[in-house]
Amino acid sequence: MASILMVASEGLPFVKTGGLADVVGSLPAALSEIGHEVKVVLPLYKKIAENNFQDLTLCADYTVSINYHEVPVRIYSQTIDKVAYFFVQHQGYFERDALYGYEDDGERFAYFQKAVIEMLNQLNYWPNIIHCHDWQSGMIPCMIKETHDFDPRYRQIRFVYTIHNLAFQGNFGPQMLDSCLGLPYYLLDNGNVRYDGGISFMKSGILYSDKITTVSPTYSQEILTPQYGEHLELVLNMRKYDLWGIVNGIDTKNWNPKTDPDIPYHFDKVNLKAGKALDKASLQAELGLEQNPDVMLVGVVSRLTWQKGFYLMMEQLSAFANAPIQLAILGSGESQIEEAFRNLENANKGKIAFYKGYNEALAHRIYAGSDLFLMPSLFEPCGLSQLCSLRYGTLPLVRETGGLKDTVDPYNEYDKSGNGFSFAAYNAQDLVHTLYYATDVYYNRKEDWDTLQTNAMNTDVSWENSARTYSLLYNELMSQ
Repeated sequence: MASILMVASEGLPFVKTGGLADVVGSLPAALSEIGHEVKVVLPLYKKIAENNFQDLTLCADYTVSINYHEVPVRIYSQTIDKVAYFFVQHQGYFERDALYGYEDDGERFAYFQKAVIEMLNQLNYWPNIIHCHDWQSGMIPCMIKETHDFDPRYRQIRFVYTIHNLAFQGNFGPQMLDSCLGLPYYLLDNGNVRYDGGISFMKSGILYSDKITTVSPTYSQEILTPQYGEHLELVLNMRKYDLWGIVNGIDTKNWNPKTDPDIPYHFDKVNLKAGKALDKASLQAELGLEQNPDVMLVGVVSRLTWQKGFYLMMEQLSAFANAPIQLAILGSGESQIEEAFRNLENANKGKIAFYKGYNEALAHRIYAGSDLFLMPSLFEPCGLSQLCSLRYGTLPLVRETGGLKDTVDPYNEYDKSGNGFSFAAYNAQDLVHTLYYATDVYYNRKEDWDTLQTNAMNTDVSWENSARTYSLLYNELMSQ
């Protein structure tokens, strides 16, 4: 079994902006369960400092060079459920209101990565594998191989690099190469880190890591094409034989309709029908929807952005308004989409409810109380919402892309297999056609609907299988 250090820019239970935090929050524990020693290192953000600082232990104090100055680093630690967490403290860089989106993001995460590399030496901790996540840790394999190769302790480390969102690549000006990363300019000349006249943290992670993973098998193939490759498809094709697609799981203790503290009525496969009916009635009351146990309730929990496919809905708002359904939407994002959903609600009071923003507890109640869950994404590296909906016996309706294609098996009316509904082409007509097909099954083939709900709850959405696949990857690396 391997000793693994995971390096990431966010992770539960400490801080979250997206699916990366869910992975970093759940995968280490799943790997520990099968015998690996896993540690995680994160920046010490303002939220962590406010909520957790009293539980942290100072374990190292040193400096790294940034912009030709020695900048202090403090490393704190805490162990939770067999996983040790390290935190890189720098108040100026990390104790801000947001995690990302600042002009000095390149400098901030160059500092973070340098601090992590020196942390190994300061703590005399030498993992077999460093597992880097997304652009914020993408330069670590390059910096270790290019500037620490003389040291056998660093030289024996293997690197895994996971792409969670290829659209965010960490692209910065070339001057950072020397001033913040301490790397020679010939890496710009030979193309190893060069991207669009500057440098790319993500490209470097792809080229310098021993193995690259992304968060579903289908997405791992999609990103080799210009349509999904975000201008890195040629680089990814150079490494395609080292590219693994491993689908994410969810925390099945947190997402459990039998024990979920955020839903009013608990259920499992045995009392699925009765439990969901009660949760549905409660959700209808909470959102001001007409109290009707028979109508199909469609849920949406999402960022409201172009990537998530909501422009397809906006093309067919009248079809949604006229469909024999209720619609419960939770999310925020692009103002144009928010305004369209607000207007839709105002014109259809009692039938359509739109909650602008994010409310974790309400999200749980939408998963539990809905009959159908809508997720028509343009692209979706993995997707977690469809896994949550399956866990709660709510059938996902998805577009066949990325992890949605890998996790949602469309209804087959002949053998009654499947756990949801799907459509392939990215167009509004196919979305509406599939919605109406789902309503037909809901209203006119009750036994089939019940079977699909049972299939959904029988779908394994845990981290167990994914952790075993990661374990195979780590073991393969260690045997090389």
